[in-house]
Amino acid sequence: MFFGHGTNNAWDESAALVLHALALDHDDPTVYGRRVGRGDQQRVRALLARRIEERIPAVYLTGRTWFAGLPFEVDPRVLIPRSPIAELIERRFAPWLAARRIHRVLDMGTGSGCIAIACARALPWARVDAADISVAALEVAARNVRRHRLAGRVRLVRSDHFAALGAERYDLIVSNPPYVGARELAALPPEYRHEPALALASGRAGLDSVHVLLAQARRHLRPGGALIVEVGNTERAVRRAYPRLPFVWLQFERGGGGVFLLAAADLPSPRARRAGA
Repeated sequence: MFFGHGTNNAWDESAALVLHALALDHDDPTVYGRRVGRGDQQRVRALLARRIEERIPAVYLTGRTWFAGLPFEVDPRVLIPRSPIAELIERRFAPWLAARRIHRVLDMGTGSGCIAIACARALPWARVDAADISVAALEVAARNVRRHRLAGRVRLVRSDHFAALGAERYDLIVSNPPYVGARELAALPPEYRHEPALALASGRAGLDSVHVLLAQARRHLRPGGALIVEVGNTERAVRRAYPRLPFVWLQFERGGGGVFLLAAADLPSPRARRAGA
């Protein structure tokens, strides 16, 4: 079994599944003294069996997860939130950006809406656009926007990258795009087969979406704005493809990596060509 969708060990996943099956609150200290009847035991065993036999990530079985300290509804229509970008949002992007100067944010490839919603909560004066090509994903995002009562500040947009955004410009563009190459995708553990391929696969080298972001982000950023993108294990390929770009590769206290920051002024112009293009 593989653990990497919100937890990294069997103990935490088992606890989450048991508490979910019994409709118990993890923060309630009295739950650990509760007697579990036969019917409840059967529900627990059935849920654990699905996790083991079908290799379904625990989050899809519970339908709930946390990101940047906030609860979110998730299902197989969206990628399970796990980006280290959460740590940046919790810090309001310090020290890289002055939070009070961030008034317009774009979350490109929003999925469940977790990054967009977390940004809106961390930056209560900002308006956020949450874009995704998937209608199914936007349905999940809409549920989370309503859950957090942010419909007035988080706008959901169906868009293939920037195609439907017109001349909109932002102080910050954040993206956790698809970045898994064909070879890596074929070798992923079975748990990943339950996630939407559209949110993972990005061409032979895993760079298809990153190429679009780097080519088009500049025209959608205000002066002094920035682009933050997670590319995970594709970091080395990004460095090779764009050797002249002054990427700032961010570090995280809670682990994770493969996230870069580029100032708007450092992004390529629309006519620029990457290495080998």
